[in-house]
Amino acid sequence: MGRMSRRAFAVAALSSLVTAGEAGARDGGADPGGRPRALMEMRGMWLATVANRDWPSRPGLSAAVQRAELITHLDRAVACGLNTVIFQVRATADALWPSPYEPWAQSLTGVQGRDPGWDPLGTAVTEAHARGLQLHAWFNPLRIALHADPGRLVAGHPARRRPDWVVAHGGRLYYDPGLPEVRAFVQDAMLDAVRRYPVDAVHFDDYFYPYPVPGQTFDDARAYDLHGGAFTSRAAWRRDNIDRLVRDTAAGIAKARPGTRFGISPFGVWRNKDSDSRGSDTRALQAYDDLYADTRKWVRENWIDYVCPQLYWHIGHTAADYAELVPWWARVAKGTGTQLYIGEALYRAGDPAQPTAWQQPAELSRHLTLARSHAEVRGHVFFAATDVAVDRVGAMERVIADHYSGPAVPPS
Repeated sequence: MGRMSRRAFAVAALSSLVTAGEAGARDGGADPGGRPRALMEMRGMWLATVANRDWPSRPGLSAAVQRAELITHLDRAVACGLNTVIFQVRATADALWPSPYEPWAQSLTGVQGRDPGWDPLGTAVTEAHARGLQLHAWFNPLRIALHADPGRLVAGHPARRRPDWVVAHGGRLYYDPGLPEVRAFVQDAMLDAVRRYPVDAVHFDDYFYPYPVPGQTFDDARAYDLHGGAFTSRAAWRRDNIDRLVRDTAAGIAKARPGTRFGISPFGVWRNKDSDSRGSDTRALQAYDDLYADTRKWVRENWIDYVCPQLYWHIGHTAADYAELVPWWARVAKGTGTQLYIGEALYRAGDPAQPTAWQQPAELSRHLTLARSHAEVRGHVFFAATDVAVDRVGAMERVIADHYSGPAVPPS
C-alpha cells in the first residue's frame, strides 16, 4: 500500500473523531478501550484580513512569507485545541481568490487589483483540511471600502462602474442592499468562492446596514422610492432587504455546493426588553432597530445553520451582561435547527482600556463554564487570531487548560 496523503490521513482521523464525538456527545467520557472520546463542539477563531488586522501582517510581503504566516495561524489553531478557522476572504468588496467579479484584495499587495502570485483561499482550504481543521469562508456582503472616495477604488471596480449602487456613510462606502441588482451581484461574487473551493461554511459577521453615525443618515431614498412602496416604514423595508439577502444566500449555497453550511455572527443584542417583551434584559444598541437585522427571525425560521452572536461583554456588565445574553440566545435557539455558538472577545482580555473584569485571566474561562450549563450552546469562537497568538494575560491559555484538554470536532 502506498503512503497515505496528508489530506487522506486528516480525513480518516477526523472521521474517527466524529464517530467518537457522536458517541460522547457534549460530555466526552471514554470509549470501551478507555480512550477519551472527542467532544462535539465548536472551537473556533476568526482570522481577520480587513486592514491587515490578523493576516497578512502587512501588505506587500512576498507570496512565500504570506503563505508561511497563514500556515503559522493554522498550526497555532491546532496547538490550541481549536477545530475551526473562520477566514475573512472578502472584507471590502475585493477578494482573496482569483474572482471574475471583484479585484484582488488590497491587503495582500498594498494595491487593490494586483495579483499576489498565489491563491490564498485555495491554500487556506487545503492546508486547513490537511490539519483536520474546518475552514469557514467569511464574507462582508455590503462593505465596499473603509474610506468614502470611489476614486480610490481600482479602475474597473464594480462600485465605480455602478455608482448608483453605492452609498457613502460614516466615512465609508457601502453597497445599497435596497437594490435587488446589488443583492444579486454580491451573492454571485460570494458564491463564486463556494463553487471553486470545498469550504466548510459561508460566514457573515455583524455588518448589514451600517452602524449608526450621529448626525448622519444612510441615504437610500432612491432605492426606497423604487422598491419600498409595499412597506409601512423604511425600517420594515430595510429589514426585508436583509432578510432576502440572508434567505437567498442560503438557497444559493445549497445549490452551489450542497452540504456547505451557512452561519452568521451578529451583534449580540437582538432587541432590548424595553423595546420588545421578547428581547433581552439589556440596554444596548439593537440589531433589529439599528442594523435592520432580524437575527432572532433567522434562527427561528431556520434560514441559517448556525448563529454565533458576538457576546463581547463581561459577566456582570451593567448594560449587556454576558450572563443574561447566553440564556437568552439559548432560548431563541431551543427547538430550532440552528446551532448556537458564542462569539468571545479574547481581544479585550488584558487590554488596559477595558474594565477590571477583562484584566483577569479567568474571565473567558468563566464564560465557557457558564455557557456549558445551557445545552443549546454548542461551542465558542474567539476574536481573533492575533490575540490567540499574543494572549496578553493568559486568558486563552486558561481556557485551554480548563476546557480544551481533550479533542473536539465541530458539530455537524
